Amino acid sequence: MKFIDETKIQVIAGKGGDGVASFRRERFIPKGGPDGGNGGNGGSIFAIADRNINTLVDYRFARVHRARRGGNGRGSDRYGKGSENILLRMPIGTIISDINTGEIIADLKHHQQKALLAKGGAGGLGNLHFKSSTNRTPRQFTHGEPGQELDLKLELKVLADVGLLGMPNAGKSSLIRAISSARPKVADYPFTTLYPNLGMVRVDHNRSFVMADIPGLIEKAAEGAGLGHQFLKHLIRTRLLLHIIDVVTPNDCTDTVRDANVIMMELKKYDDLLYQKPRWLVLNKVDMLTKDEGKKVCMKLIHGLGWKGKSFTISALSGTGCKELIYAIMEHLEQ
Repeated sequence: MKFIDETKIQVIAGKGGDGVASFRRERFIPKGGPDGGNGGNGGSIFAIADRNINTLVDYRFARVHRARRGGNGRGSDRYGKGSENILLRMPIGTIISDINTGEIIADLKHHQQKALLAKGGAGGLGNLHFKSSTNRTPRQFTHGEPGQELDLKLELKVLADVGLLGMPNAGKSSLIRAISSARPKVADYPFTTLYPNLGMVRVDHNRSFVMADIPGLIEKAAEGAGLGHQFLKHLIRTRLLLHIIDVVTPNDCTDTVRDANVIMMELKKYDDLLYQKPRWLVLNKVDMLTKDEGKKVCMKLIHGLGWKGKSFTISALSGTGCKELIYAIMEHLEQ
């Protein structure tokens, strides 16, 4: 299934049915009085969050969603039938906004959360409604109200507790495969990950968190280079960022330090709030170095970056250090 995280749709609620002016005319009751019923309400359109959906692909080509109009009222006190509402199922994390005004109509954060997008028109009133002690034979009635019509923008920002950052091939997908049930593609060439992947990491009974892996970032990503810029918005809602770095580098570590600094600057250029989020350093692929080499390289990287925060050394392939990492993440999230 293709991953679509942004699209536009049009929603048109149903018009209300018209009321009717009618009088009761039966044998032996020549002047039975008004009996025109009201029109039925038009159908409304709702959005509902569904945890079983993870993309907006259903709305990529189905752009127009129209509810039916209400039935007209009829004589003999018969009211028009109200139209059924339409439910549009969307992924959790979808933000729905009005294209013309920019107003956010709904932010779907919870499973089964329901939001009204377009309200159906109210049915018109029949002349039965206008009967009174001073107006025994009312002839007036009203037409049904039109339903709301809106042009909407749908934007998906995945809900995850932890987000993974890093250059292409740093081992982000390997890490999420190692510690969760997610199975993103892993290969030995850049940009293997083409869209965000979510994985549920279970620490122990009733303790878990959600991790998001996005395509690798490169220089000028915030300006549109590479793939990662399209998905940086998916990290906005995370509570912790893990900066994954490949430690298998030349001894001077100059290029690796430069690449790490590039990613930090790309975050700052994209959104300062994203840059200010808690961020841990995760040095990956230590299994490819001897113990002494790994320790030496990691110290050089930490020193070269001037890193003062938390750091971890792991191997996503062998699992070294992964358990300590996920327990530290869980403790941080719980605090």
